[in-house]
Amino acid sequence: MKALGPIPAGFAAIDGELAIAGHKASALVASAGATPLFVYDADLVSARIAALRVAMPARLGLHYALKANPFAPLLRHIAALVDGFDIASGGEQVLALAAGVEPARISFTGPGKRDAEITAAIRAGVTLNLESAREAEHALAIADSLGTAPRLAIRVNPDFDIKGSGMKMGGGAKPFGIDAEHVPALIKRLVSAGCDWQGLHIYAGSQALDSAAISEVQAQTLLLAARLAESADMALPRCNLGGGFGIPYFPGDTPIELHLIGEALEQRFAELPVVLAQTRFCIELGRYLVGEAGVYLARIVERKESHGEVFLVTDGGLHHQLAASGNFGTVVRRNYPSAIATRYGAPPAEEASIVGCLCTPLDRLADKGGFPRAEEGDLVAVFCAGAYGASASPAQFLGHGPAAEILVCAGVRAGG
Repeated sequence: MKALGPIPAGFAAIDGELAIAGHKASALVASAGATPLFVYDADLVSARIAALRVAMPARLGLHYALKANPFAPLLRHIAALVDGFDIASGGEQVLALAAGVEPARISFTGPGKRDAEITAAIRAGVTLNLESAREAEHALAIADSLGTAPRLAIRVNPDFDIKGSGMKMGGGAKPFGIDAEHVPALIKRLVSAGCDWQGLHIYAGSQALDSAAISEVQAQTLLLAARLAESADMALPRCNLGGGFGIPYFPGDTPIELHLIGEALEQRFAELPVVLAQTRFCIELGRYLVGEAGVYLARIVERKESHGEVFLVTDGGLHHQLAASGNFGTVVRRNYPSAIATRYGAPPAEEASIVGCLCTPLDRLADKGGFPRAEEGDLVAVFCAGAYGASASPAQFLGHGPAAEILVCAGVRAGG
């Protein structure tokens, strides 16, 4: 029997059934009208943001990385709680603006920006985090044709990454950002061209669970930002320190110690060099804000046995939860936290695999886990589904289509 990942805090049972924000899973499915279904708990998102505010230095801004989950009701909820949004495409810009986010609170990061995206961002007043010298020249030329001063920042490819991070976004050869040694000259070029200079974006990695490693990379980021500003002999209005805060997905994973990260950063802020004394700092987080607040619900359509193994075949699968299936960059497949939602809290009675409805052996949501005996009609729950789920999975694979999504909070059945 293989272990399951840790179920996040904040979920309970009502009448032997999983409850999300005080609503039974079956009631949420009935409200949505069908399975599969993503449910996002707005109260858990609010609590996570509040905890960050308490733990982090007061001068540190908090941005939401929209790529983690772009569900419109969720964006509207988060918009009132954070200081900014980080986007990675023109499409995400449309979503952020539609959610009521002011353009001045949006920054646009990502390689390969097309001229149409650059034009739309400059017209709207969104900050462009430039990924190359070529992109910088395109942005300046487009802004000149529009007769406006573009809001420009530089994404730096640092010469370090976060130890143990799930995805390394900096250090060595990368398609992201501009190598640090070329940044001072580009800063001078942008300022001399008359842009609205916005500062630096330095992102070293993501999905890190080592609190000391996160603090160390933040310290390195501050040192790098100071060095680049001094070399350019230019004030640094803003500096995005990146993110990287991870959440536990797999057996043995433990949460980061938020207070330790905050205390270390507070100390670093107290020792800032003069060149950074007036700089406004922020971090951008996506998965950490919303990942543990989401649950994916699917219905068992068949209980099947083959060569002594039990398979719980659901109407969902990897086309909605690619990461839980182990096909989103995982080298060795491990089980996400999962449960039988309609028998929540019951002790394990058998070893079973939860699989999807696709005709591929890759379509597994839980492999040989310990579950209470489940039957056709029961609901299964896959936790940590609030980030990189619905929008990061191949929903059109084999023509099954997307899952429904709802946002819920205590006292409100469904939103969106």
